[in-house]
Amino acid sequence: MRRLFAVEAAAASSASAAAAAAALNGAVNWWKDVNDSPMWQDRLFHALAVLYGIVSVVALVQLIRIECRVPEYGWTTQKVFHFLNFIVNGVRSIVFVLRRNVQLIQPEILQHVILDMPGLAFFTTYALLVLFWAEIYYQARAMSTDGLRPTFYWINGVVYTIQIILWMVLWWKPIRVMVILSKMFFAGVSLFAAFGFLLYGGRLFLMLQRFPVESKGRRKKLQEVGYVTTICFTCFLIRCVMMCLNAFDKAADLDILSHPILNFFYYVLVEILPSAMVLFILRKLPPKRGITQYHPIH
Repeated sequence: MRRLFAVEAAAASSASAAAAAAALNGAVNWWKDVNDSPMWQDRLFHALAVLYGIVSVVALVQLIRIECRVPEYGWTTQKVFHFLNFIVNGVRSIVFVLRRNVQLIQPEILQHVILDMPGLAFFTTYALLVLFWAEIYYQARAMSTDGLRPTFYWINGVVYTIQIILWMVLWWKPIRVMVILSKMFFAGVSLFAAFGFLLYGGRLFLMLQRFPVESKGRRKKLQEVGYVTTICFTCFLIRCVMMCLNAFDKAADLDILSHPILNFFYYVLVEILPSAMVLFILRKLPPKRGITQYHPIH
C-alpha cells in the first residue's frame, strides 16, 4: 500500500512538473511570437504613443490652468516643469507613432539621437523638480540659494555636452564599445538623478516632519514630498539598472523593433507611470496672491 501511494505521488509530481514546464514553454513561445510579429510590434508601440500623448495633454492642460491662475508671475518653476513634461511626452508620442520609420533612418547615429534625446530631456524635467525642492529647503533654513540655479544649469550643460561628444564619436567610429559607453553614461546620469531625489526629497521630508503638528498643510505636503521622492527615485533607479542590462545584454536591447514587450513595460515603468503619478500629486494650483514658493526662471 505504501509503495502504491509512493508511485501515485511520484506520478502526480511528474505530471505537475510536466504541466509547469509546458506552461513555461507556452509563455516563452507567446513572448517570442509577439516580439516577432510586426502587427503586435505596431500595436504595442502605438499603445505607448497613446499613453505618452495622454500624459502630454494632461501636462499642457495643467500648464494652461496655472497660467490662467497666475499669469502675472511669468515662467515659474512650476510652469516650466509642466511645459517640459508636455514637450518630452509629446515628442515620445510622435517617436513611437513613427517607430518603424525611425528604425530605417540613416546614418544610424540619428536613430540613437532620436531615441535618447527625450530621455535626456526627461532628466532635465525632473532635475528641475529637485532644484525646486532644494530652493525650498535652503530658504527654510535661511541659507543662500544663489548657487543652486547656476549649478542646475552647469550640471545639465555638462550632461548634454558629454552625450553629444559620445554621439559624435559613435558617428565617427560606430563600434560596440562606444555604444556600451554611451548607455553606461546614461545609466550614471539616471543614478545621479535618483540620489538627487533621495538627498533633497529626503531632507525636505525630514524638515517638514519637524514642523508643529498643527502647521497648515503639513500633512498634505509631507505626503506629496514622500510620494514624489519615492516614485522618482524608483523610476530613475530602474532606468539605471535597465541601461546597464541594455549595454551588455542583447536580450535587453531597447533600441530594436523586435523587443516591443520589453519596450512597453520599460517605458511605462520609468516614464509614463511616474509622470502621470507626479502630475496627479502636483495637480494643486498655486494661490492667486502672496505666492512666494514659485520662482521665475531668468
